[in-house]
Amino acid sequence: MSAAGPADAATDPPGADELRRAVEAVLLGGDRTWTRRDIGERSGVSPERTAQIWRALGFPVVDDDARVFTDADVEALRAGERLVGAGLITEESETAMARALGHHLSRLAEWQVHTLWAWLTRDSGSLTSGEALVQQAAALLPEMELLQRHVWRRHLAANAGRVLAETEEDARAGRARGEARDGGEPGGDAAGGRVAPSGAADVRERAVGFTDMVGYTRMTRGLDSAELVRVIDRFESLTGDVVAEGGGRVVKTIGDEVLFVCESAADAADTALELTARATAEQRLPQVRTGVAHGPLLSRFGDVYGATVNIAARLTAVARPDTVLVDTALAGELAGLAAYELRALRPVSVRGYSRLRPVLLRSRRARRTAS
Repeated sequence: MSAAGPADAATDPPGADELRRAVEAVLLGGDRTWTRRDIGERSGVSPERTAQIWRALGFPVVDDDARVFTDADVEALRAGERLVGAGLITEESETAMARALGHHLSRLAEWQVHTLWAWLTRDSGSLTSGEALVQQAAALLPEMELLQRHVWRRHLAANAGRVLAETEEDARAGRARGEARDGGEPGGDAAGGRVAPSGAADVRERAVGFTDMVGYTRMTRGLDSAELVRVIDRFESLTGDVVAEGGGRVVKTIGDEVLFVCESAADAADTALELTARATAEQRLPQVRTGVAHGPLLSRFGDVYGATVNIAARLTAVARPDTVLVDTALAGELAGLAAYELRALRPVSVRGYSRLRPVLLRSRRARRTAS
């Protein structure tokens, strides 16, 4: 985010630098006034830590005497210090939080700038008025911030409700275990299958699944960019709708693949089967395949980690088109439920697992309908 260099100045059209500064003044809420040393003095954060946070946000470190920071940068650093002072985060977790914010918000910002630019250049293919860009940015920025804040608060409320429900469920389970133990203290261990969270990390027993499009690489070779965008949009829309309807959460999309989590094995099974059914009926999409596993998941800054995630990925890689494979742990959770048909397959050797035991999952309702 440093100022343009000589190469930029040589290739930029006349007035490009002035336009860039005008747009930045609107978006950043002021001019680039301060050096890294300046913002450190004004915020009380050491220059070393400001550089660390800046890198974590995804920006290149600038020279100490480069004036690239604004008053808003100082206020952001002060806000972080207040969170550290309150004990909500540590200096170490502040860097991790900055990295997560930078990763997610940079993708959103890229999409928003592309959308605005495509709209402003929709007729001529090029920007005809720099003043129009500045005016539209100033007019639309508050609306975009309002929308983002609203969605963020809705997700805060949804996650807070989920955590409170989990805490209550764990407490009930702990009390039941305590009462069942002869001579045990009432209440006992209320953690259930949960490992106490450390910082922004949390470990719980959950189901995790991967769904990917079969033959995606081959298909993309025959599509132009507009057609490819339509396929990706349709895939993300379909998977997002199905996962949300099943009470799960899309963790991320990775090219032709979506990673999702569900609270229970049954929710994950229903979601996986529904994804397969809808994709099969969708002529604009290729076939899909899904792998689902159940076990401990480490949740950290919106992402998930652990052996359970790896197993789900391996199952997806060996699944055939239009099928759902689950691991033995998830199959055990579904055993005895009339809605599902489970068939153990031969062990397979995959990266990291010499004898992975896949189980084919089918819906009994779908098979009765087909017959």
